[in-house]
Amino acid sequence: MTEVAVLDDQATVRKFLADLADARVEDALAAFDENVVYTNVGLPTLRGRNQAGRVVKLLAKPGLGFGVELTSSAAEGGTVLTERIDELRVGPFRMRFWVCGRFDVVDGRIVLWRDYFDNLDVFKGIIRGVLALAIPGVQRPMTPITR
Repeated sequence: MTEVAVLDDQATVRKFLADLADARVEDALAAFDENVVYTNVGLPTLRGRNQAGRVVKLLAKPGLGFGVELTSSAAEGGTVLTERIDELRVGPFRMRFWVCGRFDVVDGRIVLWRDYFDNLDVFKGIIRGVLALAIPGVQRPMTPITR
């Protein structure tokens, strides 16, 4: 695989995450292969664009949301690894936690999306989110993904 193809794979993943964070549902779904496999390790695996797309659509509903801060990424072949901070929103509540993701990209489409996270860090994110409801300065603004 050429260096240009690896950069294109990283761009595909960056665009997907940015679209997800900006609630551009149709653009985010367009990144998925029809037979995409989506796994949050420890939770059930979702297979196919329709099942995985439910998560994307859910995060774009009024009162809910998703944010992401990409801290690093690397690619080799068609695999893109990301280290990031994800934010899940419910109304004014914002829970942030560390996530490591693997994306396999074939012909410009995501065929595998697998996220790993630490349950203790998720719990700390819940505590920080609750504290931030009373003391907003507890959470700094997220750095959006640049395209």
